[in-house]
Amino acid sequence: MTTPRPDAAPASASNSAGRSDRFAETEVDGSAFVLRRARRADLDRIVELIEHDPLRAAELRAAGSNRPAIEQAFERIDADPAQCYCVVAGPDGTVVGCMQLTFIPGLSRGGATRMQVEAVRIAEELRGSGLGSWMIRWAVDHARAEGARLVQLTSDARRTDARRFYERLGFEASHVGFKLAL
Repeated sequence: MTTPRPDAAPASASNSAGRSDRFAETEVDGSAFVLRRARRADLDRIVELIEHDPLRAAELRAAGSNRPAIEQAFERIDADPAQCYCVVAGPDGTVVGCMQLTFIPGLSRGGATRMQVEAVRIAEELRGSGLGSWMIRWAVDHARAEGARLVQLTSDARRTDARRFYERLGFEASHVGFKLAL
């Protein structure tokens, strides 16, 4: 597959809050892909991408489907100006990738803002196409443009391929993360 072109398409659509909904475009093997803000209509496909994750499948099955909670979470994310749920849509409009970006102001690092990247997913058939790298590079450029001084993310320790992916993009494994389920 060819490497995506990092063309930054001009924002061409805005939502009711005046925010840009379309962020960038690229091409892979002659097919156009668009990075844009997620819409409520994308939720089924976003959940499908997350559920396809073998490390998360068991916990999702155990928790059961909670569509109202998912819809409420999406609405909260979408209403928060410090957050953006992004999707990559293929030529036919089908969502083939997603990620959640959250800007976090802090007192450490001299009052620096950091951007947290979460829930990065690319459809299995497009892994290795360069779309994931293109998405993350766009996110890093976006963080820089918004004044963030650090981009951070976590990846399950069992995801050795993901670790190599992020290291190739310049990320360093610098911390040990902890979680406490509530």
